[in-house]
Amino acid sequence: MHTTPTIVTNMPPGEDEAESHYLGQFIPLHYHHNMLMDENRMVNFKAAIEYSVFEGAKVLELGGGTGVLSCLAASMASKVWCVEFNPDLVAESRRLLALNRNGHKVEVIHANAFDYLPPEPVDVVICEMIHVAMLREKQVEMIEAFKQRYQRHFGGALPVFIPEAVIMAVQPLQQTYDFFGFYAPIIQFQRPQFNCSGSTELAAPNTYSTLDFLQPNSREIRWAGNFVMERDGMVNALRFITKNILAIMPKQASTIDWLIDYLVLPLPTPVEAKAGDEISVSFSYLAGGSIRSLERSMCATLKVASQR
Repeated sequence: MHTTPTIVTNMPPGEDEAESHYLGQFIPLHYHHNMLMDENRMVNFKAAIEYSVFEGAKVLELGGGTGVLSCLAASMASKVWCVEFNPDLVAESRRLLALNRNGHKVEVIHANAFDYLPPEPVDVVICEMIHVAMLREKQVEMIEAFKQRYQRHFGGALPVFIPEAVIMAVQPLQQTYDFFGFYAPIIQFQRPQFNCSGSTELAAPNTYSTLDFLQPNSREIRWAGNFVMERDGMVNALRFITKNILAIMPKQASTIDWLIDYLVLPLPTPVEAKAGDEISVSFSYLAGGSIRSLERSMCATLKVASQR
């Protein structure tokens, strides 16, 4: 399942520092409250937790937010450690957990999840620091650092992770950027469940990276690939698709998945193509880096007949 991303050598310096004053670890409380109302998120995480957390299990959540996933785990677990760095969320999660039946089994720890280790081995680790294309949030870096700390201290097998893996794909689009007569090629997010009327899909998506969290994963991602156009159009945007494999169920030959919002980025140089034409696309970025860093790296070119 694991695909090792290739190394990026041309990332802009200070990338992480440049983003530090944005949402990052200190997403405002109302964002977390809205996440509680996201049925797509909640239904699938609840199913994955019910599948992976067994009676009496020990569970760790890295970046606990409101504490909702820790509380869901506590319905089966004997103990849950919920680590949160944002002091506002620490207070809010403690308030909300006190209102819930199994909240007393969750200990909210005010600490940096990059440094924290539970007092004893755990069976399951929940880490929902997830952004489309694995941008902005520090999930990849967080889990890699945790695995190293955990095995140095406890040894033995790693716990189960929720999510277990992530699959990422990219797709060329002709995207409308006309807003009531105002032309604005902007970053857009799209709900997968809804028809995106301003987007014309010009080719099927290509998978560009698969991360298996039980294997070593690099933050550095680079991809180059080709698309055969299925219809005429102006390739002026790339759609990034991220599916989180929350739990793998071998006996059922199935998975519990969470397909999060698409990210649509405008191409700096659009390419006009006809059905049957082949275009080459490339980009590179760091997992946890900025959206703009990915956008700046994107390139699409039409392959001439002699190259096909």
